[in-house]
Amino acid sequence: MATNDYESGLKMLEELTTNARQIQDQLLGEILTKNAGTEYLSRFLHGQNDKRLFRKNVPVVAYEDLKPYIDRIANGEASSDILLAEPLTGFSLSSGTSGGQPKLIPVIDETTNTHTMYNNIFRSVMIKHFGDINQAGKRMELMFVKPDVETPSGLKATAVSSRFFKRSGFRAILPKLYTSPFETIVCPDAKQSMYCQILFGLIQRDEVVMIGSVFASGVLRGFKFLENNWQELCSNIRTGRISDWITDSGCKNAASSILKANSELADLIENICMKSWEGIIRKLWPKTKYIGTICTGAMMQYTAELEFYCGGLPLVSGFYGCSEGAVGINLEPRSKPLDVSYTFLPNSVYFEFVPIKEECVANSPNLVESVETKSSDEDTEPVELVNVKPGQCYELLVTNSTGLYRYRVGDVLMVTGFYNNTPQFRFVGRENVVLSVDLERTSEADLLKAVTEAKTLLDPLGFILTGYTSYGDTSSTPGHYVIFWELKAKESNNGNKLDPKVMEECCSRMEDSLHFTYRMYRRENIIAALEIRVVKQGTFEELMDYSVSQGASLSQYKTPVCIKSKEALEILNSRVIAKFFSPKTQLNLLL
Repeated sequence: MATNDYESGLKMLEELTTNARQIQDQLLGEILTKNAGTEYLSRFLHGQNDKRLFRKNVPVVAYEDLKPYIDRIANGEASSDILLAEPLTGFSLSSGTSGGQPKLIPVIDETTNTHTMYNNIFRSVMIKHFGDINQAGKRMELMFVKPDVETPSGLKATAVSSRFFKRSGFRAILPKLYTSPFETIVCPDAKQSMYCQILFGLIQRDEVVMIGSVFASGVLRGFKFLENNWQELCSNIRTGRISDWITDSGCKNAASSILKANSELADLIENICMKSWEGIIRKLWPKTKYIGTICTGAMMQYTAELEFYCGGLPLVSGFYGCSEGAVGINLEPRSKPLDVSYTFLPNSVYFEFVPIKEECVANSPNLVESVETKSSDEDTEPVELVNVKPGQCYELLVTNSTGLYRYRVGDVLMVTGFYNNTPQFRFVGRENVVLSVDLERTSEADLLKAVTEAKTLLDPLGFILTGYTSYGDTSSTPGHYVIFWELKAKESNNGNKLDPKVMEECCSRMEDSLHFTYRMYRRENIIAALEIRVVKQGTFEELMDYSVSQGASLSQYKTPVCIKSKEALEILNSRVIAKFFSPKTQLNLLL
């Protein structure tokens, strides 16, 4: 990016954030002018494009409300005039809803242009803080492409990141700016892809100035993989031959052009890896300026371990986006993950916000002192972007040019301040999500259903389930679900003991009862086997006593569905009397 392009990016940022109200009104007007006559909007607007009529008549909806319309398009019905006037070019495939199935989000040509604009502005911000890394060296980014899903209409559903990686423009700049050859990114075998991307990153260690992946879980997975496979990687570098188990033709061809025998480099890497792994990134890639990855929201749980590996390098969470659209950028990329706020850009999506009450505090204990909660009699009608209040929490609604109108994304955000006339938000969490170890989202209802299915197996043993809670264990990679059970013997129980096989079946039953995304991630080994930890009788009473001692009301106390407190987790773990894991392999999980 030339100096004038860098300066023009910052100038565009100032213009957008200063004129947020006018830009939002203009954007909504353009969306309604194009689409007021569609089948969906005509029911509420009768062909008009008036904002007041839109906010009064068009309902706030979730994905399930729009799914029948999207399914009609995906199944081959002409896409024009159902949700939007412009023909679709495909779908974005979401990571999955709390109910299970991934969502199909409509895509048009304009979507790519929006992401390009966000990238250009953010790049200007990064040059301001770190200099132009494109002129300094290469990025070692772990990138993985998931196969497209073709709908009956012939339109393809693609993960947002995969769509970006497949663009011809990205492929053209890849050899100059990235250490990973294209063949390794599109390799369908995740293990072979990971191995080769790390191998080529090690070979080019002197050129690497940035390390990252889309999400923090991906970066951590990469360094766990390196920790387990560094000796084999060094052997490949020493001999100039890639391991025989790398059978993907693209990976092998890429290796033949990059991998040369280099015993000096192999010895250097070996000597580093044989010692402490604390700060390993700085040791192996000494020119690295920062780690670029999303560390906010569900990814916050990975930051402590990442900080161990990165040796003080900044963890930069650059973007806040979702399958429904590009949303905001981080103007202070050196901020700690806990302090990151995203500035919403007003020219891509029309935003509205539903005020959240006390639940916002409960889901984000670190923000208790700064959150303003609303009293029960205050209005909770959606407010526009420029009318949000600092300290208040909101659920995000989006209206975009791809057929989503007043759509509930499911994210809960807190306003931390304003940049010019545009608000900045901190990500608090997902609405109705209690458990997550990667990108899956498990709700309280999902967990209750799984526990209900599994506890029926206890009846023949003479036990009943008297209490349960959960915890996402990410102390190892991949992470896994831990379910704490407190059991009580029935009166007719004549000394019966827990049968390990039955308890393992309880674990399996829970896994089979959880949603599609969980089971898919288990099959791909992104999530490890579910674990049930049986605790002593009286444990949940002790948990309640602890909560009351910390200020909870005894009359209103509810056992948390998912444990967030370190102290509460220590209480549970100190009283564990047995542990059981699902014996199911990835291949025999039900989908």
